[in-house]
Amino acid sequence: MNIGLTGGIASGKSTVAAMLVRKGAILIDADQIAREVVMPESLGLQQVADRFGKEIVLEDGSLDRKQLGSIVFSNPTARKDLEKILHPLVRQSMWAQMQKLEADFPEKLVVVDVPLLYESQLQQHFSKVMVVYVPEKMQMERLISRDGMTFEAAELRLRAQMPIEQKKELADIVIYNEGSLLDTEQQIALFWQRKEDT
Repeated sequence: MNIGLTGGIASGKSTVAAMLVRKGAILIDADQIAREVVMPESLGLQQVADRFGKEIVLEDGSLDRKQLGSIVFSNPTARKDLEKILHPLVRQSMWAQMQKLEADFPEKLVVVDVPLLYESQLQQHFSKVMVVYVPEKMQMERLISRDGMTFEAAELRLRAQMPIEQKKELADIVIYNEGSLLDTEQQIALFWQRKEDT
């Protein structure tokens, strides 16, 4: 069985993913794959540099994420161009990993953490979709305090994604992550128990 794990930026997907792994799930992290496909000298990095200019490559040959982020989050066309380059590369790796893990470990739950799952219309690829939910106001507060963003920069990041309320409505499973860690752990324990019972 697999589930797609998603939510909004700063909603706590990584926290929930770690809790699921502790229960025995196997995690595939789309963000990690996205970093791998733009490693120094990779085809992905070459394509990104061709589109956005050599100045987004640091002296050590790695991607300047901050510079690229400032370009794409203030320009919807640039963001779409970046997605056109990276999404096929990420998906190819993601599907290959899913198939292998499901074949090698049929008894395990495979959790695929995909931040833009609904935006990319990938929900049909998963048995269920779990959304990690916090209210938008809390997303803003976390982005500003955690990442040191200005209010304007945080708002641009939020507007680049489907609203969290909409994701919550589409979800098969909702994990409410605005309370304590214990609250979240209890919800994961309940989900895991129900999964074991089916």
